[in-house]
Amino acid sequence: MITNKKTARILEDVKINVKIKLSALWVTLMLFYIYADILSFYTPGNVEKVVSGEIGGIQITEGFLFVMAIWMAIPSVMVFLSLTLKANANRWVNIIVGIVSIVVLGATFFVGEFSARYTFQAIVEGVLIALIVWYAWKWVA
Repeated sequence: MITNKKTARILEDVKINVKIKLSALWVTLMLFYIYADILSFYTPGNVEKVVSGEIGGIQITEGFLFVMAIWMAIPSVMVFLSLTLKANANRWVNIIVGIVSIVVLGATFFVGEFSARYTFQAIVEGVLIALIVWYAWKWVA
């Protein structure tokens, strides 16, 4: 006799290590930075401005590009560091880099033109960074 037993499926919340949460948040933030930059090229006139050497009222120079390369390297490095640093150092690096990122986001929010898209992207970036700081802050190592 063959019987079909239905197995009860129980939703289970698996505890995720804080290091993995922090790393995933840095990846998400980095992807969102990229996505926001790509979308900006669809704004009428932006490509022409970039080609002419200006973005958001800022002159594109080698120095500007170098600073931006450093700034965009930070989330990439934080993905790795969040997984590999010892807990106490990890916690403080994420808090400090997160706070600096929020300050920079706040400062750059007033550069360039305002739009609903830009405001939405800045809010999402702010929430992601705030989550990084929050998870690191409440992490008891």
